[in-house]
Amino acid sequence: MADHPTLFLPGPTEVDLELREIMATPLVGHRSAGFVAATQQLCARLKPLFQTTANAAFETCPATAMMEAAVRNLVPHGGMTLHLAGGAFSERWATIAGACGRKPESLTATWGTAHDPQQLKERLQKGHKPAAVMITHNETSTGVLQPLRELAAVVREHAPEAMVCVDAVTSLAGADLQFDAWGIDIAFAGTQKCLALPPGLTVFALSERALRAAANVPDRGFLFDFVKAVPETVSGKPLATPCVPLVFALLRQLERIEKETLPARFARHHEMRAAMRSWAQQNAIEPYVSAEAARSPTVSCYRASGRDVKAMAERASNAGYKIDQGYGDLKGKTFRIGHMGDHTVARLQACLKSLL
Repeated sequence: MADHPTLFLPGPTEVDLELREIMATPLVGHRSAGFVAATQQLCARLKPLFQTTANAAFETCPATAMMEAAVRNLVPHGGMTLHLAGGAFSERWATIAGACGRKPESLTATWGTAHDPQQLKERLQKGHKPAAVMITHNETSTGVLQPLRELAAVVREHAPEAMVCVDAVTSLAGADLQFDAWGIDIAFAGTQKCLALPPGLTVFALSERALRAAANVPDRGFLFDFVKAVPETVSGKPLATPCVPLVFALLRQLERIEKETLPARFARHHEMRAAMRSWAQQNAIEPYVSAEAARSPTVSCYRASGRDVKAMAERASNAGYKIDQGYGDLKGKTFRIGHMGDHTVARLQACLKSLL
């Protein structure tokens, strides 16, 4: 057995030794010339990750904080937000909007199913248009991948003034996300998912349109004020002290991703999804997400199918792996495996072999 359990959780996921060693190196001052240069380089390297020529930056925070930042910066107080709900994290975003004094409304899909762009079109054609539409690209609680390109296109056509806000927490660097081509205004992800690093940083892309809109929204706060924070971070000088070790590790990880290439990385994640499905079919285990096109390439959610999920997790643990026993009300009824980041098909198959 390895010196630690290999994480096949939906996050945090496994971190390679090279990246852990980078984070163990001595600290430097966050205003030192070397770190300023590293921060500038990091922001530049984030652009191809999001497939954008717009703004790209990061904050030292969980991705949930960026959900709140998007609301506070892009939606005036009392403004309406439309949330494409269908899982724990998409529903959380609506809760956050309400807590920030906005007026959240939800277009809800049954858990385990993707949103229908036609239904979104019909919703937007009725009544008051939202200031922003919140889309969770990959719903971590259920393993559903939304048709983001099609959904964003509907918003652009039928509510052109609305901001297209995307939670890409478990999709960025694991599933295709074309920020510019798909007309997205903000997308964000934590480092502990497909970027295969510890939690601590949230990376994000922001359109010029969104940055202009934020300038007209009062009471944006301080640390997450896009109008000030984005240019300061891009210049190499974040408003507050960032997680220095993670910045260096992320910079190295982006170099590794560029070497692998995004198409190859996406293909590897699809291969792991296929390996997961093949194993499940062989063992008569049913997917929680019935529609194949909606199954995430990064997080697989499967029904217990009469099996003891807790016992499966214990067998995995004894073999040196960690899996998830289902989220919230789905605990024990489903199990989730996060095959994301730097995992390989061979390592996933070794984990799956231990479950039964």
